[in-house]
Amino acid sequence: MSEHDPAALLPNERMQEQALEGEVTQIHRGSRYAEEGDTFAIEGTTFEVTDVTERTLGDLTDEDARAEGMDDLEAYERLLERAHDDFEWDDDSEVVRHRFERQQ
Repeated sequence: MSEHDPAALLPNERMQEQALEGEVTQIHRGSRYAEEGDTFAIEGTTFEVTDVTERTLGDLTDEDARAEGMDDLEAYERLLERAHDDFEWDDDSEVVRHRFERQQ
């Protein structure tokens, strides 16, 4: 188990605040950034990575988008297009889901 900088998983302050508020409970990244059991802390609150799963963009659902703080999958897709230069949604693109939970 390792402790990570929260920015490694949650790349901006908005997402980190949403995690603190319980609005973000997972994030998909292009690579594996943590392992199950790893932790990170935001403003003194510790989170544990509970699941790391390889998926494709085509596997994502509206539920996944909501767990990442978005209204639905369409809004999530638009966010990715704004956040990444030359991004084009491809259902076959591989991503890694990192789920996490606030620890007591």
